[in-house]
Amino acid sequence: MIVPRKVVEEKLRQILAEDVGKGDVTSEAVVPAGLTADAVVLVKEAGVAAGIEETVIFAESLGLSLKAEATDGDEVKKGTVILKISGNARAILSAERTLLNLLSRMSGIATATRRLTEKLRKANLKAKVAATRKTAPGLLYFDKKAVVVGGGDPHRLRLDDMILLKDNHVAIAGSVENAVKKAKAYGSGKKIEAEVTSTEDALEAAEAGADIVMLDNFSPEQVKEAVAALKKAGFFGKVLLEVSGGITEQNLLEYASAQVDVISMGALTHSIKALDISLEIVNVK
Repeated sequence: MIVPRKVVEEKLRQILAEDVGKGDVTSEAVVPAGLTADAVVLVKEAGVAAGIEETVIFAESLGLSLKAEATDGDEVKKGTVILKISGNARAILSAERTLLNLLSRMSGIATATRRLTEKLRKANLKAKVAATRKTAPGLLYFDKKAVVVGGGDPHRLRLDDMILLKDNHVAIAGSVENAVKKAKAYGSGKKIEAEVTSTEDALEAAEAGADIVMLDNFSPEQVKEAVAALKKAGFFGKVLLEVSGGITEQNLLEYASAQVDVISMGALTHSIKALDISLEIVNVK
């Protein structure tokens, strides 16, 4: 996931501007304008660090000096200092919540993703854990990046990445077959994925030439039945199989053992628990 530094910086400045409004009146009232300070950012529970790269960009854009004590993807213990920040005290305090929100959310996503990918690895299952587009508005890049840091797959970052035919596209096209054929005729050269809700539609999508078939809201048993049907028809191994809908950490292995390639989980980004991270002023100059 390569995004220009200027783009990331602008996104973060927009988030900060939303938080600051017309000014940080608390810091302006209490902190002398020229005061400088040193601060540390530390994790208050074990997890996987994420958002370090983005935080460096953010801090430097505000004229602050930042030293990273951890890198994205590091497994950190409770109490670990992951960043050291120096500079204008008002700037540090004004940026504190934006900085912590970013780190906490991204690290929470990365931690959950790492836990799931490790679970699959230890079970010797090939399936990849993938994100969906069920991200927080305005945070799509950061949410997806955190999934990658945790060892998962970002899936589509944007709508222009690939063609994904969902139920409403199929409803308009009239059938899965028609939708796939229209997508192929479009000639974009991009991968075509078809979301299906039955084994019959899975076979129809594969026959029509879909590159990826997404089994949506299938039970583990239904997934196995669809896989068996695709094997019998000679499509298994020729199309990628993805499952989505109703998948949790508790039933993850059951789905993965059905020989699918991708397991997409909206919960990775839409209802994640943020990692507890705090910023503390340690020295005033």
